[in-house]
Amino acid sequence: MIQSLLIANRGEIACRIIRTARAMGVRTIAVYSDADAKALHVRQADEAVHIGASPARESYLVGEKIIAAAKASGAEAIHPGYGFLSENADFAQAVIDAGIVWVGPNPDSIRAMGLKDAAKERMIAAGVPVTPGYLGADQSPERLAAEAAAVGYPVLIKAVAGGGGKGMRRVDDPADFADALVSCQREAASSFGNTDVLIEKYILSPRHIEVQVFGDTHGTVVHLFERDCSLQRRHQKVIEEAPAPGMDAVTREAICAAAVKAAKAVDYVGAGTIEFIADASEGLRADRIWFMEMNTRLQVEHPVTEEITGVDLVEWQLRVASGEALPKRQDELSINGWAMEARLYAENPATGFLPSTGRLDHLSLPDGERIETGVAERDVISPYYDPMIAKIVSWGETRDAARRDLAVACAAVECEPVRTNAWFLSRLLYQAEFAAGNVTTGFIADRIDTLCEAPRPSDALLQYAGDDVAFDIAVLPVRWDSPIFELTKARFGFRLNAKPQRQVRLNVDGAMTTVDVQDRAIWYDHARTVIQNGSARTYFENGAAFVIAPERASGSAASTAADGSILSPMPGRIIAVDVAAGDSVTKGQKLVTLEAMKMEHSLTAPFDGVVAELTVEIGGQTQEGVVLARLTRADAA
Repeated sequence: MIQSLLIANRGEIACRIIRTARAMGVRTIAVYSDADAKALHVRQADEAVHIGASPARESYLVGEKIIAAAKASGAEAIHPGYGFLSENADFAQAVIDAGIVWVGPNPDSIRAMGLKDAAKERMIAAGVPVTPGYLGADQSPERLAAEAAAVGYPVLIKAVAGGGGKGMRRVDDPADFADALVSCQREAASSFGNTDVLIEKYILSPRHIEVQVFGDTHGTVVHLFERDCSLQRRHQKVIEEAPAPGMDAVTREAICAAAVKAAKAVDYVGAGTIEFIADASEGLRADRIWFMEMNTRLQVEHPVTEEITGVDLVEWQLRVASGEALPKRQDELSINGWAMEARLYAENPATGFLPSTGRLDHLSLPDGERIETGVAERDVISPYYDPMIAKIVSWGETRDAARRDLAVACAAVECEPVRTNAWFLSRLLYQAEFAAGNVTTGFIADRIDTLCEAPRPSDALLQYAGDDVAFDIAVLPVRWDSPIFELTKARFGFRLNAKPQRQVRLNVDGAMTTVDVQDRAIWYDHARTVIQNGSARTYFENGAAFVIAPERASGSAASTAADGSILSPMPGRIIAVDVAAGDSVTKGQKLVTLEAMKMEHSLTAPFDGVVAELTVEIGGQTQEGVVLARLTRADAA
C-alpha cells in the first residue's frame, strides 16, 4: 500500500482525499499557492509545500513544481484530484518517469479519450453507440455545413478538444451555421489551441446520464451504476443524483454494459466516468442513449455514487494504484436508496450569477447531511479559483426523501458577507417538475427568470426586523474578536419599558419598505441567527441573507445605488473610471468598470444626477460593499 501521498490540487477535493488517506494510514502532503497559504487543505495535511504565486498557471498548473514538491517531501504517489492537471497525459507520464506512483489511468488512456473525435471513432469500433454526426478530417466550412445539413437541424458544433461547455454552439438554422462555426473555432483556439470541431445531432429533450466505471491492473473493469447530471446551467452541473430517475432495469443494464465496454476499449485503470446523452422525449430507452465522452478522472459528483453503493472511491483509487485488485466484484455491487448533491457556490443568481469573493466572516453549513468543503468560517473565497464553498449531499430511502432533505439543507445555509446560491438551489429542488423527475439539460434555462428572481424576506421576518428597529433591542455579542457580532434571539411576550411604534421604515437590501409592528414583540417561527454591523443587521431565511437597516441608516452595508451610493458588488480591481466629481450624468451612463473573476463589470448611474463624490482611481483595489461613488439627483442638485 502507498505510504505517502501528495495531492496536486486544492479546496474540497484535496480535503476529501486527505480524509480517506488519513483513515488508511497514508501520510498526506498538500501543495499551495500564495493565495492558499492558510487554506483548509493546507491545515489538514500532514505536510504542505509552497508551489508558486496565486494564479493557477503559476502554481497548480505547473507540473514541474508539483513533481519537485513530491520529491522534496518524499511522496511515494501523486493524486491529481479533478480539474487542473488531472487529465493531462503529459503530466501523468512525467510523474511516472520521475519514479512516482500516478493515482489515475495510464497516459495512453487519457490521450485516447482526450479528443472527442478520436474517442468517438474508438467507441464506434468497440460497438458503443454514439450520437449521430460527423467527425471527419475534412474541416473545411463547406464540408462541415454539408454534414450539418445531412445530420439535420438543429445541430451542435463541438470543439474536439473541448470541455466545460467551451467551444460548443447550438445551431437551429442553416443560415446561422457559418457564423456559429467561426465563433466556436475562435473559442476553441483560445481555450484549447485546437480549432477542429465535430458535428452532432442536437437532442431536443436531452438528459445527461453518466456511468461510474473502475478498472484495476489485473484486467477487471466494473461499473458502479449511473448518475443523472441533467440539471445544468451553461453546461455546468448544478445538482446531481444517483440513480437516474425513470431508469428501468433493462435500460440500466444496457447503458452500464456499454460503459464497461468503453472502458475496456482503452485498457482503463482507476476511476473514470462514461458520459452519455439520452433522448428523453419518450422516457429513457436503451436505443436512445449515446456515448458523448469519457472523463478520465474522479468526478466532482462522485459522492452520490458512494452514498448509494457504500464504496469509498478514493480508497479504491489508492488500492488500485498500489497494485491491488478491485475490492468488489460486479455481482457484489448494488444500489441502496437515493442520493443527491448540490453545488454551493459563492455567487449571486439574482445578478447573473456574479461571483462573490472575500472573507467568510460567518459561515454555517447544515447539520445532518454529508458536507464536502475546502473552507471554514473566516477563510477567504479567492478570485483566483473556482468559487465553490461546498457540496451538500443527501441520502434517503427514496428519491423524494433525498430531495426534500437536500432542499431543507440548502435553505439552512448561512453565509455573510459573501453571497451564495443556496436559495437558488433550494428553490430549484422544490420545483414540481423536478420533484416528478421530469428534467432535461434545458430545465434551468427554460425557467431562469423565475428561478433567479431575487428572494424577498417573508412578512414574518420583516416584522421581526421591524420589531428590532422599533424597540431598539439591546444585544449581547457572543464573540468579541469578530469584525461582526453574531447572535441568536428568541421572542417571548411583552417588552418592559419599550416605546411602541406602529410603523417603521426599513432599508431592505437597498429598497425602502414600511412595516407595521405590534405593541409587543413579534413571534417568529424559531430563533434566527442575526449579524449586526453598525446600524444594519443581516437576517438569514431560506438560504438567503437580507441586510436590513433603519431608513435613517446611510453608508452602511444596506446602502445601494437606490440612494445614490454606487457599491462594489465584489472584491476586484478598478480598470476604468469614466466620470469625475462634479460631472452631470444620465441614467444608465457608465461610471466605473470593475474587473473581478476574469470578468468586467460596468457600474452605471441609477438616475439622472451629478457625481457628488468619487472615491476610486484606475488600478485601485476594492472590496465588496465599498462605496465607489455617490450621486445626487438632478432635481435636487
